[in-house]
Amino acid sequence: MQGKVRVLIVDDAVVVRRMLADILDSDAELEVVGTAANGKAALEKMPQVEPMVVILDIDMPEMNGIETLIEIRKRDVSIPVIMFSTSTERGASTTLEALSRGATDYVTKPSTMRGARSAVDAIRQELVPKIKALGKRRLRSAGLGGGTGRARPNVPIPANVRRPVRSSTGGTVSAPRPGNTKTTLRAKGATSKYRLLAIGTSTGGPNALAELFPKLPANFPIPIVIVQHMPPIFTRILAERLTAASHIKVQEGKQGEILRPGMGYIAPGDYHMTVHRSHGSELALKLNQNPHEHSCRPAVDALFRSIAGECADKTLAVVLTGMGRDGAAGAKLIKGKGGGILAQDEGSSVVWGMPGLVAKQGLAEKVLDLNQMAEEITRRVCIT
Repeated sequence: MQGKVRVLIVDDAVVVRRMLADILDSDAELEVVGTAANGKAALEKMPQVEPMVVILDIDMPEMNGIETLIEIRKRDVSIPVIMFSTSTERGASTTLEALSRGATDYVTKPSTMRGARSAVDAIRQELVPKIKALGKRRLRSAGLGGGTGRARPNVPIPANVRRPVRSSTGGTVSAPRPGNTKTTLRAKGATSKYRLLAIGTSTGGPNALAELFPKLPANFPIPIVIVQHMPPIFTRILAERLTAASHIKVQEGKQGEILRPGMGYIAPGDYHMTVHRSHGSELALKLNQNPHEHSCRPAVDALFRSIAGECADKTLAVVLTGMGRDGAAGAKLIKGKGGGILAQDEGSSVVWGMPGLVAKQGLAEKVLDLNQMAEEITRRVCIT
């Protein structure tokens, strides 16, 4: 049926393929046009079934997910590829490697030990909306092949240790060696009003952050707090990769930690992170497991709302690529109390949901291409 999002499922487990196919085919907006047990079979099927979105497992025989992704990107740089990975240390590391290789997004596989019903619910809540958002963008694109659509190719995330990725068959896929992309600019002082940079992002965020952080100058004069929608383990590994790629040390936020200039603090997976005044009037972090907001924990609104109550007029808030509404309500509070708001533009966003809402509500002072964002942040924060 014309207008449906055509999906190819690639996973070596027949039970997973069957479950995904049943769930996706039950949705009137989706159509499973093929399944494959490994990357080699998937590549052979793609010209025949012409998918608009590919769901790709990582550990598979003959040709694993990373190897398959590399071949897909040689053929089409814009087709959305969602990695379907395990939430383990190895799964998180390999998923971030896949994002650096050009994967569009990822979803972690639900635990089979919790029962089939919870697995089905998790897939419907987490995977299906991403397929629809990315697939509909593909549908709206003027051209669907050869990279002619509007989808933005992902920017590599330089890994802390660039080890080869081991394939399911025992071979390796060599990861690219990143160049020295760190900016040589240095902040000489901070005479602007801003004393905190707050960033919120979701779908496409890991690569957006990987492009942004290396461009921020050495001796960045204020703390940076970040919410990236990610589960546990993933946020720590992302922090390590951002640290390796930039002048700024990024780490997961800790309970009661005092914010220091030039440091980045990312909300740990499954915890909301908020900012409060400590007894010495310094800004400090608090973590909590309050209910999910916008189906997310951590949530951008939780962070932004706390900032609005403590230091809104001294905060520059940035909303980057992401699906959904998270961040808009908090940005409105920060703006209402004198803070600055920037948003990523549609053309450079993987999904223009979060920054798009901020822009459409008139909250953003500027709506910028991602490659202009670091320069604008530096101009505002590092006035000399």
